Amino acid sequence: MIGNDYKLIFYGGLMLILGVLIGVAFMVLLERKILGYIQIRKGPNKLGALGILQSFSDAIKLFSKEQSFLLSSNYMPYIFSPIISFTLSLMIWLLIPYYFNLISFNLGLLFFFCCTSMGVYTVMVAGWSSNSNYALLGGLRSVAQTISYEVSLALIMMSSIIMVMDFNLIMFKYYQNLIWFIMIMFPLSIMWMSSSLAETNRTPFDFAEGESELVSGFNVEYSGGSFALIFLAEYSSILFMSMMFVLMYMGGYNMSLFFYLKLSLISFIFIWIRGTLPRYRYDKLMYLSWKSYLPVSLNFLMFYLGVKVLLL
Repeated sequence: MIGNDYKLIFYGGLMLILGVLIGVAFMVLLERKILGYIQIRKGPNKLGALGILQSFSDAIKLFSKEQSFLLSSNYMPYIFSPIISFTLSLMIWLLIPYYFNLISFNLGLLFFFCCTSMGVYTVMVAGWSSNSNYALLGGLRSVAQTISYEVSLALIMMSSIIMVMDFNLIMFKYYQNLIWFIMIMFPLSIMWMSSSLAETNRTPFDFAEGESELVSGFNVEYSGGSFALIFLAEYSSILFMSMMFVLMYMGGYNMSLFFYLKLSLISFIFIWIRGTLPRYRYDKLMYLSWKSYLPVSLNFLMFYLGVKVLLL
């Protein structure tokens, strides 16, 4: 019986990963379409109906391209860092609080922080092992940014954890039956959204890939399949952070189409911000994290601690 249970967990996880990868493919297509319309052009429209096969064509092209191996690179870390980055970004999806598949993380939020913290090392190793000054500089900037905003994310999330008093993501649904947390935590939800943008290296915080000054950042030496894995890991993280926003502030997980519509809306906001805002200045990014978000989130933490004590 236990063997069958493990089989079910394995097949469920496999279906989840396939679903995430297909979701990432269509999110990339959505992004290219939306950016096209923002810039008054069409976007992909040749492959399949309305360009619907464009992402799959790009994936086949990237994975079938010749892989370049740099003579002076540190070969093993150079090859394995994109693979580990991709694996981590898929592992984190096991947190999605399904009512089935026999996985229930009682310490799910701690697992979330463990995986996002490990993601920093893959970026750092990718930048260092390429043995290129541009890649190293991009990696350093990215690591500094990601570590700074992990602190911000943790402190913002602490307020939600205090309201729920549980690390299990499924509990967020039960506490948001009557009112969504976005209503009572609106400033924190906006801070979480902008911290998510910085954590996933998205515009206006895309300093890791600041093309105008860094020639694509830490992934400058990657091509073909390795670049595709870095790309997939980034977009998988964007989808996951959108899901975390919906779970924590917009009603939690329920088995309905409405949950996925909310997730799509937050993902659309990520793209909309990219098409609208210019890149931020690097020193201002650091000031925002340490001089604005840190004190504000600590104050809100004290406030919600008081609210919870009064409610108890």
